[in-house]
Amino acid sequence: MSKRAIYYDTETTGTRPDKDRVIEIAAFDPVDNRTFVQLINPEMFIPQEAIAIHHITDEMVKNAPSFKEVALQFSEFCGSNAALIAHNNDNFDRLFLKEEFQRSQMNLPDWTFVDTLKWARKYRSDLPRHNLQFLREIYGIAANEAHRALNDVLVLHEVFRLMIDDLPVEVVISLLSVSQDISRMPFGKYNGRSLKEVPKDYVQWLVRTGAFEKAENKQLKESFEKLNLL
Repeated sequence: MSKRAIYYDTETTGTRPDKDRVIEIAAFDPVDNRTFVQLINPEMFIPQEAIAIHHITDEMVKNAPSFKEVALQFSEFCGSNAALIAHNNDNFDRLFLKEEFQRSQMNLPDWTFVDTLKWARKYRSDLPRHNLQFLREIYGIAANEAHRALNDVLVLHEVFRLMIDDLPVEVVISLLSVSQDISRMPFGKYNGRSLKEVPKDYVQWLVRTGAFEKAENKQLKESFEKLNLL
C-alpha cells in the first residue's frame, strides 16, 4: 500500500523536546484537501522568547485541550499509513511528537517521517541557505503568517511539491536513505564553500562542539573524513 503524504508542523514552548512542550499542531492532507489545526495546553508557562516567534500566548492556550486529547484526533486525521513530512523533522518535530506521546503514555503510530530540510540540503546544495522561508522565496511562493503551524505547513507543501516534481513519496523516502557525499558546507560561517576550502581548525571546532554527533550531519562528517580533514 502506498504511503499517504501528510504535511505537518508543530509550535512549541522552546527547542528542547525533553523539557519543552507542543502548543500547536497542524497538518495538511493534499489528497483530500483537508487541514487539521489545534492549539494545545502545555501545562506550563510559554517563555517570552517563544511567544516572540509564534505569537501564541498563555491566554490563548489556557482552555485548549491537552496533548493526549489532541493526539487521538491527530492520529485519526493522519491514519496508520502516513508519511509525515516536515521541515527539520528529524531533529525537531518528530522528536517532539515522540516525547509528547511517551509523556501521554501512548504509543506513537508506526508512521514514516520525511525531513524536507534533509532533502533540500542533499539535492539543492547550490543554495546558500535551506530554511523554509528562504526556500519559499526561491520558489516564488507568496508569503503568509510565518511561524504559525498551519501557515508553515501550507508553504512547505508548495515548496516541497516543486522540489520533488512528481516523485511519489516512496521514491523520496528511498532517495533520502541513500548516502551521498557532500561537497559544500551546508551551514555556518563557511556556508556554501567547498569542503576542501574549509579550514581544518574550523572542522576541529565542529568536532568539539558536537556538531558531528547530530544525525543530520552524519554525511557531512563522512565527507570530511574522505578528504582527510577529520
